[in-house]
Amino acid sequence: MKILLINPETPPTFWSFRNALKFISKKSSEPPLGLLTVAALLPKEWEKRLVDLNVTRLSDEQLRWADYVFITGMNIQKKSMQRVIDRCKALGIPVVAGGPFCTTEYQELHGVDHFVLNEAEITLPLFLADLERGRPKRFYRSRRLPDITKSPIPQWDLLDQKQYASMSVQYSRGCPYDCEFCSITLLNGHRPRTKTREQFLAELDALRRQGWRGNVFIVDDNFIGNRRKLKGEILPALIQWSRRHGYPFSFFTEASINLADDEELVELMVAAGFQMVFVGIETPHDESLLECGKKINKNRDLLSAVKKLQHHGLIVTGGFIVGFDHDPPNIFEQQIAFIQKSGIVTAMVGLLNAPTGTRLFQRLKKENRLLHKISGDNMDGTLNFIPRMNYQQLLDGYHRLVKTIYSQKAYYERVKTFLQEYRLPSRQSVSVPIQDLLAFLKSIWKLGIVEKGRLYYWKLLLYSLLKYPRKFPLAVRMAIYGFHFRRVVKTV
Repeated sequence: MKILLINPETPPTFWSFRNALKFISKKSSEPPLGLLTVAALLPKEWEKRLVDLNVTRLSDEQLRWADYVFITGMNIQKKSMQRVIDRCKALGIPVVAGGPFCTTEYQELHGVDHFVLNEAEITLPLFLADLERGRPKRFYRSRRLPDITKSPIPQWDLLDQKQYASMSVQYSRGCPYDCEFCSITLLNGHRPRTKTREQFLAELDALRRQGWRGNVFIVDDNFIGNRRKLKGEILPALIQWSRRHGYPFSFFTEASINLADDEELVELMVAAGFQMVFVGIETPHDESLLECGKKINKNRDLLSAVKKLQHHGLIVTGGFIVGFDHDPPNIFEQQIAFIQKSGIVTAMVGLLNAPTGTRLFQRLKKENRLLHKISGDNMDGTLNFIPRMNYQQLLDGYHRLVKTIYSQKAYYERVKTFLQEYRLPSRQSVSVPIQDLLAFLKSIWKLGIVEKGRLYYWKLLLYSLLKYPRKFPLAVRMAIYGFHFRRVVKTV
């Protein structure tokens, strides 16, 4: 068999960092980890090729080479997925589709020959067995959650690593919490399933042997779902591994805010090479937290928790939401004040939306408030339901919020707050890779000469050099991020 694995294009979004990637001559922030894992699940003797539409184009010649096209994606990639499927149909090439978007909304795609839904470790072997017998079915589903200790090492040799700003690995699936708006537990369950220590380190070894050095995103939706195993097995082993190999990777991941409650866990993560963590803050308003089931955040000093993580050497990025039924009229000012005080430079504020199948989706359906399916981009200024707050008031407040926090004045002030709060780990090198040096030179031209408001840029650099010289590379990086965020906010 000849299999062409296709990652559809992701349009410019907050998390694409597309405008920032140009400073380091990269085309995508991270690789299609799911497809690389699927490739490793296919028979070894099959020929496989990968086309990531975020870094290259797809030719008809590549399509004609394939016996089957495998495609996956998320809601925001729907249009690109459909375009690829249409091209395959025109050339008579069968399509196999799976992944999170297909699992919840396969009806939205037309022309797919075979849907391999849920988690591929269970459903893909069923499809392959039927294919070998010459009787493949259209749908393959399973409510079982696979043992991911059986998941293979992703097939990294299919990837052109030079095109990416970071690599990705997965340690666990599932989340112990059940936020009303979140589809994680719907897709991956409540009980975190983890890989073994040996398996996790083997994946890192494979990446290192491929020549990768730099950022590695551990893509778990809640990395600390099983804290006992992390502290007792994984992180001590990762610390030894990182030391033995000279800290080849800087890790970043996602975690719940209660990470700040466990000082030992935070210190272990920093010692292992973790530099950044994304936290779902959502809202500083307790009634809205209670409404959405985010109990872990309720009755907590969120600001102190963020600063505690920063003081221990973790850069905190955060997710925020407006549009809850219990949001008061001044929620936008509350969010602005919290974000500015927190020093969370990368603060993604989105409008609440209800993904298909979530508890929020089911509740709004019963209340007859659903309007349409989500776009997958909760910063595009749209909602898929009727809010309690006046619709125009909500949109106006949201636009005011994001345009305020990403105005040059507010943004650069927030970077200064971050530099004040963040304690650079003593182990962290202050040497600057050539890639970062070139990015700095580009930023001088783009942000310090061409862009309006360039005085903010120069004031930040001078402030960092005088007060926090070891954090100067971070200040430059944050300035470049701000350039990307300002471009995104212009489209909101």
